[in-house]
Amino acid sequence: MTYLRAGRRPAVPVRLCVAHQLGGDIDGAWWPRADRITNELPGLVAALTPLLGGISSINVNWPPLQRPPDFNWHGWEHRRQHVMTFNGGEARVNLLIVPYATYSALALMVLRRAASLPVAPGDRDKPAFLTAGSILQAAREQRAADCH
Repeated sequence: MTYLRAGRRPAVPVRLCVAHQLGGDIDGAWWPRADRITNELPGLVAALTPLLGGISSINVNWPPLQRPPDFNWHGWEHRRQHVMTFNGGEARVNLLIVPYATYSALALMVLRRAASLPVAPGDRDKPAFLTAGSILQAAREQRAADCH
């Protein structure tokens, strides 16, 4: 799902999926188009503002020099998943960051599963579905451990 800002159409749509019900350890996912997420942050904030109200803070769970795990290769399981928390005037959302270089099939499945969107029965036995489930489980477990 992509979100477009009201008024002018952004040059590059935001690749974002958010669950209808917020309040979980992971409420959705964002798939930036490049390694420098700061360039895309204004578009992401603009997409989230109608859902959350005015954004009052953004928190990340990683140090500045830590690169995100590479979902395309084994070993991501041993790395910390990157999650951003956006606090708005009306709600809060925890977004799993899908690394920009993630293969499209896997990235799209992570977006869908993170937002609890339906997945076609024929896709549920595919590697992207299974790997996306493992990625989300790891992220949820890390978030739950951080909060307790």
